Amino acid sequence: MTLKAFSQFLFEINSNSLHVLNPSILKSDYVALDLSKSNKPLQSVDVSSSEHLEKYINDYIAQSHAKVAYGGYLETRAIYQRSSYFKDSNPETERNIHLGLDLWIAAETPIYAPLDGVVHSFKNNTNYGDYGPTIILKHCINDVEFHTLYGHLSLASITNLKVGQTFKKGSQIASLGDASVNGDYPPHLHFQIIKDLQGNLGDYPGVCSKLDLEFYKFNCPDPKLLLGF
Repeated sequence: MTLKAFSQFLFEINSNSLHVLNPSILKSDYVALDLSKSNKPLQSVDVSSSEHLEKYINDYIAQSHAKVAYGGYLETRAIYQRSSYFKDSNPETERNIHLGLDLWIAAETPIYAPLDGVVHSFKNNTNYGDYGPTIILKHCINDVEFHTLYGHLSLASITNLKVGQTFKKGSQIASLGDASVNGDYPPHLHFQIIKDLQGNLGDYPGVCSKLDLEFYKFNCPDPKLLLGF
């Protein structure tokens, strides 16, 4: 399936009833957040500190009279330079382009399945700056199979989980973790759509380099297509 066809498929199955956060949070309660390295106000923030970045984000949400900040798909970010897991001296191969949609909200916030799904795999990705606890669901809709990834969860979210476990649309699958378990980030959900997991289990790149961008744009389309932002 081409990227255009898959994007159209996601758009067609999207409706106002697809949510990963509590549906009582209205779309008007969300505010777009720019965490790209070109964002000038962010350049004065020590983004290597989860506490400083969390204050910046929470202040932005409060000033916007919102409940959730969202964004990040294909953003080039400086935040990953703090971790050797992403950093590279070659600007072409340095991984700093974000491939998912981030939803910034408090730790322990419940996370819900936007669609019927089966647990494909899960893992605690413990590299500094990584996802921390992560769940991947497999979906098959109208004979189209794809996956959704949920990163930066709480440890409790994967403690009793089983591969093959089913979740109905709208059921709680997890809750968000805090900086002590989520890779040292302010609490947020990393939500990503993946066509081909390429053999990965409980993990898939959420950040890529310029060199690999075209492939990942094809394999990981914009999550906003599904969630309706």
